[in-house]
Amino acid sequence: MSSEHMQIGEVAARTELSLRTIRHYEETGLVTPSARSQGGFRLYTEADVARLMVIRRMKPLGFTLDQMRELLAATDRLDSSEELTADERQALLERVRGFEQDAAGQVEKLRTQLARAEEFAATLRERLTRVPAL
Repeated sequence: MSSEHMQIGEVAARTELSLRTIRHYEETGLVTPSARSQGGFRLYTEADVARLMVIRRMKPLGFTLDQMRELLAATDRLDSSEELTADERQALLERVRGFEQDAAGQVEKLRTQLARAEEFAATLRERLTRVPAL
């Protein structure tokens, strides 16, 4: 992990999120800039970018902001140097496993939707080839 800081524009380019979206995630407490420059600009680290990528990946799968917050809190605790009891660790891993199972279920739904969309597009292409040329 690099300790270099970057400004919001670079973070937006790296994550393909808009400045407005990143600011919204800040306001809702999902990500907090690690520092501020002398000029007062928000500064982000690689860890902040990683958090935003988690959020970016969860959003299209229909996870709510509260669910994103819950997953990030669980992974933060698992990744921290904080001592966890075996039971706490197990509970956190179960929580993360639940999110993984939910994500896998959403992926299957999306695969089904994609297959139907591809069939529909193929049907339209085939229909267009049957139209007599003018």
